[in-house]
Amino acid sequence: MGAHILIVEDEEKLARFVELELLHEGYQVNKAANGRDALKDALENTYDLILLDIMLPGLNGLEVLRRLQKEKPTPVILLTARDAVMDKVSGLDAGAVDYITKPFAIEELLARIRVALKLHPVVAGAVQQEDSALMVQEGILTWGPLTLDEPRHQVKYANHEISLTNREFLMLKTLLENQDIVLSRDTLLEKVCGYEYMGETNVIDVYIRYLRSKIDDVFSVKMIHTVRGVGYVVKSWEAEGRE
Repeated sequence: MGAHILIVEDEEKLARFVELELLHEGYQVNKAANGRDALKDALENTYDLILLDIMLPGLNGLEVLRRLQKEKPTPVILLTARDAVMDKVSGLDAGAVDYITKPFAIEELLARIRVALKLHPVVAGAVQQEDSALMVQEGILTWGPLTLDEPRHQVKYANHEISLTNREFLMLKTLLENQDIVLSRDTLLEKVCGYEYMGETNVIDVYIRYLRSKIDDVFSVKMIHTVRGVGYVVKSWEAEGRE
């Protein structure tokens, strides 16, 4: 059964159009036409993704997003007006994983949904990977003394909290989830920044430098390795010869 998506949109025709397209793609769909109903629905039920319009009656989309993010880590894609730059910035800072401007092509929306569902799966239980220093349990990743808590958006090293931006957090999460696997700059760019940044691989080098300055340099470890001409890798704790 496909992912469960909540559409929050007060324009009835647009909401119905998107609903039909999503149903055709095999998704489960619910709708809400105002902010208060949307927040209540999102808190009481588990959704894999929410498409959230910013301009809503009752409670605007940004306030819905802020209140939701305090309670649940449900991924949110914002639907914004083309010239609402500050709304986009505010939404991303509040925890939205992406945004799309109106009017939009349905193919682009579907592509962004696929990326969001892949990069931000809703944690439904505990999973453990064998033969790996990586542990995934209720959204928690560990690497030696480092812990990344996805639901709380928190990273600690030996109980010392590390402050990361959203992109730095996602970069670290991606590297931890793929430890011992060398990820190319293009792969990291797609997973962390989205396809709109494709070709700008120097962005990845910048974020890697930021992470090293906050983790490797501060705690005197070599966590993130460069594979010259290829990309970057986080080796498992055991592979580094640590106990």
